[in-house]
Amino acid sequence: MDQLKPSPPNSSPLTPLGFLERAGTVYADCPSIIYNSTTYTWAETYLRCLKMASSISSLGIRRGDVVSVVAPNIPAMYELHFAIPMAGAVLNTVNLRLDSRTISVVLRHAQSKLVFVDYQSESVVLEALSLFPTNSGRPLIVLIADDGESGIPSSKSDICGNYEEMILNGDPNFDWVRPESEFDPLTLNYTSGTTSSPKGVVHSHRGTFIVTFDSLIEWSVPKEPVYLWTLPMFHANGWSYTWGMAASGGTNVCLRKFDAAAIYAAIRKYKVTHMCGAPVVLNMLTNVPDGKPLERPVYIMTAGAPPPAAVLLRTESLGFVVSHGYGLTETGGLVVCCAWKEKWNKFPAAEKARIKARQGVRTPGMAEVDVIDPESGKSVKRDGKTLGEIVLRGGCIMLGYLKDPEATAKAMKNGWFYTGDVGVMHRRVPGNQGPIQGRHHQRWGEPEQCGGRIGSVHPPGGERGGGGGAARRILGRKPVCLPELERRVEGEANGEGGDGVLPVKTAALHGAEDGGDQGRAAENLHRKNTEVCTQRDGQSNGINQNESDVASQLTSVK
Repeated sequence: MDQLKPSPPNSSPLTPLGFLERAGTVYADCPSIIYNSTTYTWAETYLRCLKMASSISSLGIRRGDVVSVVAPNIPAMYELHFAIPMAGAVLNTVNLRLDSRTISVVLRHAQSKLVFVDYQSESVVLEALSLFPTNSGRPLIVLIADDGESGIPSSKSDICGNYEEMILNGDPNFDWVRPESEFDPLTLNYTSGTTSSPKGVVHSHRGTFIVTFDSLIEWSVPKEPVYLWTLPMFHANGWSYTWGMAASGGTNVCLRKFDAAAIYAAIRKYKVTHMCGAPVVLNMLTNVPDGKPLERPVYIMTAGAPPPAAVLLRTESLGFVVSHGYGLTETGGLVVCCAWKEKWNKFPAAEKARIKARQGVRTPGMAEVDVIDPESGKSVKRDGKTLGEIVLRGGCIMLGYLKDPEATAKAMKNGWFYTGDVGVMHRRVPGNQGPIQGRHHQRWGEPEQCGGRIGSVHPPGGERGGGGGAARRILGRKPVCLPELERRVEGEANGEGGDGVLPVKTAALHGAEDGGDQGRAAENLHRKNTEVCTQRDGQSNGINQNESDVASQLTSVK
């Protein structure tokens, strides 16, 4: 056995880019992207990405260079998830709702060489470039026109061309750049800095490959799904479903903007089967005055604060099948989900909704989840009272924070990724599941959610969350709300033991690590309204991110 070592035939670097190459052959004549009057097949999408990768390389972009994108959910945004890394570059999707100052700091910190900009964001990005120091190198700009437009003329010196012209001039026989190692960087995503200094999260080809397959398996995504893009692709790369749709030969239905009417129209017109979104999207879908049940089921994945059981009940009564998950920018996608059991389908609708509001066990691709004492590094007592920090271990965890070894070392130590979230473990969780209603940390790059009334959720046999003072002692932070976790002890209850940490409920939203202005602001907001609910993907419900604060914090990142 000792002579059997890794060799080229059995150690090809894992990368999600191969999903597109395969889809271009296996699903060649199947629709890949639908946007307004435009429809592409997978063969066309593969060819367009090859040609774009060729044109990117012709601009002098080399392996490891960062290329940024500021765009909504349009075909170009999807294609660039492949074309940029196929040129050997690192993909950086920028929250298009940020102001010019914040974007300027992000581009400088990332040292972007090239920026693809949707025409509606041209002015804010050009203003961002004007804020660059005089002696610093500025990235080139490529403008993305809307559907049906050939290009947008501009005399700005920073603009080197437009998107469709680059595809037209690209080499269809380009030999795309494969990773030398599966640990080569693939993406760079910035956290928002709502609760601490924003950081550039770097993910590898390997980690993204793993979380993509993990997400497809956990959600039981079939071949050739029709996926509606209501989750921003700049939002943790659409929770990895950008690459996942290529792996499954799905159809990407793109929407520049959406409301309930647009969603229902797209569902009926294109026979949508799957979509993702924050809990506020569920509220949007259920608050249509003349809402009629769907003709066929639509599977919807939501993440963040769990919507109240009543909202889930209303959503499912309209024909949606809701799944619920938890993840962070640092995990690249969802790593804790409500693992549905067939026997639960026999339960009354209200009971099923209550169970789905829980959010619970690690996904197949996540090796371990635990709650530990930060000082000893040992698991906390399973008494529902002893506070600890939620830690994760698995192949999809980030490589680290860009240019921030101190933050990387702090988050990744003793064999774990330390989330910064506070939790407890209980002795028993009926059904091996449990809900989260919010988190103290903002990791997804958008204003965080805290759904439901704080402290109102009580798992069967469970207890309320611990007090804020205890959380301060654990992590040295000023807490505003506090999540709890439960853990099922193997062999307990009905014998269906599990080894996953089960998120049960939230009683807090933490402030900044130093208990500073953002922590106080969050605390004040909590006092004013205990039913905070902001959408992760930017559809505000009363809370707006202070982008100037984010920019000033990001400036301090070394």
